[in-house]
Amino acid sequence: MRLEIKGLDQHYGSAQALRGIELTVESGECVALLGRNGAGKTTILKCLMGLLQPSAGTILLDGTDITRWPNFKRSRAGIGYVPQGREIFRELTVRENVLAAARAHGHDQDGTIEEVLASFPILTEFWKRTGGQLSGGQQQQLAFARALVTRPRLLVLDEPTEGIQPSIVKVIGDVIARLRGDITVLLVEQYVDFALGLADAAVTIERGRASARVPKSDFAAKDLSRFVTV
Repeated sequence: MRLEIKGLDQHYGSAQALRGIELTVESGECVALLGRNGAGKTTILKCLMGLLQPSAGTILLDGTDITRWPNFKRSRAGIGYVPQGREIFRELTVRENVLAAARAHGHDQDGTIEEVLASFPILTEFWKRTGGQLSGGQQQQLAFARALVTRPRLLVLDEPTEGIQPSIVKVIGDVIARLRGDITVLLVEQYVDFALGLADAAVTIERGRASARVPKSDFAAKDLSRFVTV
C-alpha cells in the first residue's frame, strides 16, 4: 500500500501544528519519522488515522483520497494503528481484545489469530487476563497483536518502544523486521538506533515542517540523532 501526504496543515485554535507536510511511503517500505517531542509527529499520525481532520492537504492510499474518511473506514481499507499509550481495552481480557479486532475485519476464523500470537507467546499464556493486569511491555505486545490480526497493508506505529524493557523492544523489532517488504510501515520513534535499524528512509519533523527523505545510505552522514535530542 502506497501512502502519500500532500500539503498537510493542522491548526489547534490559532496555533499551527503542521505546515505543508509532504510525505511519501512506497509500498513495502518502512519510513521513520524523527523529531523532538512537540514537533508534530503524532499529529501527522492522527490526521492519517482520521482522529483529527486536517486544516488543509490531502492523504492518499494507493491513489485514493481518504482525507475525509471516518477512522473505521480507514481501518477497513487496510491501515493498522498502534497508538502512543497503547489504548488497549483494559477491562477486557487479552482474548477479547484480540478477538474484537480480528472479528471486525473477518479474520477470527481463518488462522490469523494463531499466526499473530506465534510472535507474542506471552499473550497466549495470559489469554484470560484483563488488559489492565498486564505489564507495560505485555500491553504493547497486545496492542501490536490487535493491529496485526486485522491483516493491515499499512502499519502505523507511534513510539512503539516507549517505556518498555529491552527484551520486549527486541521482540517488537523482530516482528517489524519480518513484516518489512510485505506491508508498508510508518514508524514514529524517539529511539533512533531502533528506528534507523529498521527503516528504508527517514523524514525529520521540526516545528511542524518535514524534511526531504533521507535514504538509508545517508543515515550516518546526516547525523539524524540530532533531530531527537534536546
